[in-house]
Amino acid sequence: MSSSFFLKPGAKGTKKRKNPAAAATTKGKPLKKGGKPGKSSAAGGAGGPLPKKQRRPKEDDEEIASEDEEYNSDLGGNTLAFSSDEGEEETPQDKRLRLAKQYLSEIERQEADRAEDRELAQSVEQRLQTEYLDSVGKLRRNIAGSLKTCESSRILKHKIHHTPICALALSPDGKFLYTGAKSQFLLKWCTETGKVLDKSDVLSHREEPETTKKRRSHVIAICLSSDMKYLALAEGGPHIQIWCPQTMKHVKTLKGHRDCVAGLVFRKGTHDLYSAAKDRSVKIWSLDEMAYVESLFGHQTGVTSIDALSRERAITAGGSDCSLRIWKITEESQLIYNGHKESIECVKYINDEHFVSGGMDGAISLWSALKKKPICTTQLAHGKGDNGVANWITAIAVVVNTDLVATGSCDGCVRLWQTNPNARKMQLIQSISIAGFINGLTFNGDGTKLYVAAGQEHRLGRWWRLKEAKNHVVVVDVKLQSAASS
Repeated sequence: MSSSFFLKPGAKGTKKRKNPAAAATTKGKPLKKGGKPGKSSAAGGAGGPLPKKQRRPKEDDEEIASEDEEYNSDLGGNTLAFSSDEGEEETPQDKRLRLAKQYLSEIERQEADRAEDRELAQSVEQRLQTEYLDSVGKLRRNIAGSLKTCESSRILKHKIHHTPICALALSPDGKFLYTGAKSQFLLKWCTETGKVLDKSDVLSHREEPETTKKRRSHVIAICLSSDMKYLALAEGGPHIQIWCPQTMKHVKTLKGHRDCVAGLVFRKGTHDLYSAAKDRSVKIWSLDEMAYVESLFGHQTGVTSIDALSRERAITAGGSDCSLRIWKITEESQLIYNGHKESIECVKYINDEHFVSGGMDGAISLWSALKKKPICTTQLAHGKGDNGVANWITAIAVVVNTDLVATGSCDGCVRLWQTNPNARKMQLIQSISIAGFINGLTFNGDGTKLYVAAGQEHRLGRWWRLKEAKNHVVVVDVKLQSAASS
C-alpha cells in the first residue's frame, strides 16, 4: 500500500493525486478510439478503456483511504474526512458485539430475578419453619418437672371396637381421635364429647385376588398428615389405604410392600409418607402424586416401628436384628445404632438430636444421634412377669422437644419419665394404672392429655390373653403447673 495516495499531516509541498480520468477530461485530451471528453467520468468509462496507468478504480481508492483513516484515527492523527453516511453505518462486527452485549445483559437480569426468587423462597421457608418450631417449642422445654398429677378422666368405648385397640392417631389440633382395632372398622371420635362421629369399613376397600384366602381385617397402624388432608392406615396386609379424615372416604390404595406393613408416619408439614414392613424395607410415597418414590434397604429382619419429624430423615427399629437406623434420605445414607439385647419393638424421636427406644428385653434406652451407643438405659423399666421374663415395651409416646416420655407394657400401668440427655439419665416420675396390653400411646400438642389404646391382646398377635383387661381407649389428664407458678 503506497502512502503517496494520501495527504499526511504536517507534510509540505505534497498534493493529492487526482483521478486520471477526471484529469483527462478537464485538460481536454482526446481519449482512445474517439471517446468524448466528460463521458468516461459520467458513465464510468463507457467511451473506451482507460490507459493502463489509469485503470485503478475509484472504489479501491476509497477502501484504501477508509482503512488508512481508521488506522490514523487510532493513532490520533488527522486524515481526510469522508461522508457522514458511511461513518454511521453499523458493521457486522459491531452488530455482533451489540447483540452479544444485549444477550449478556438479559442473562444477568434473569439471574438476578432467580436470585431474588430464591431469597424470597428461603425467607418464607425460614419463617414457616420458625413459626412451626415456635408452636411446638424450638428450645427444649422441661415440663416433666412441673407435672403435678395424672388421672384417668374418660373412657372411650364402642361396641364396634369390642376387640383389642391396636392403633390410634390424634389430629394436630387435638379435636379428633382416630382408632383402629382387630376388626374391620375405623372410628372417628370427638375428644370433647367422647362420641363417635363417623366410622368406615376398611374391609370393603381391601383389594385381594379371589384365589387368596380371606384373612381377618386388622388395623395395625394409623397416621395423619399435618394439614389433616390424608389419613394412612395399615390394614394387616402389604397394602396401605389412604383416606380423607374429614369425610372418612377412601381415596387410594398404595401397593408395593411384599409383607405386612407394621408402621406408618408422615413427615411433618408435608405429604411424604414413610412406611415400614416385615419385608425388611422402608418405602417412601408422595401423596401429592399418589405414587411410590423409592425403597430403603438395610435391616436384616422385619421393621417393627418408624418415626419422623420435619427433616427428610426417618428412624426405624429393625426388630430381631437389634438395630436402629436413621435414614438420611437426601444424602442416601444411613446411621446404625446398636444397644438392645433382644428385638426392638418401638422408637420415637424426642427432637432432631435425641430419640428413645424400647424392646422385648424390657429396657428403655435414650440415644443421641451423634453416638452409636445409648447414652442412658433403664433395664426392666416395667418389671418382670409371673414367668420371670421381662415385660417388653409395647408402646412409647413423647411430647416433641420436651423431656416428657410415656411408655407402656403389659404390667398393668403406663409410666411417665423425665429424660435428661445432658445428665445421661431417665427418671420415673409417675405411674398410671391401666390393665391390659398398651398397644398405643399419644400425647396432644402441649402434653396435657395422654390417649392410651388398651386391649386384652398384643396388637401383633395372640400369644396370651389378659381376661381382666378391657378393650377401650383411656384418656389421661396430665396436670402441669402453670408457667407463672413454676
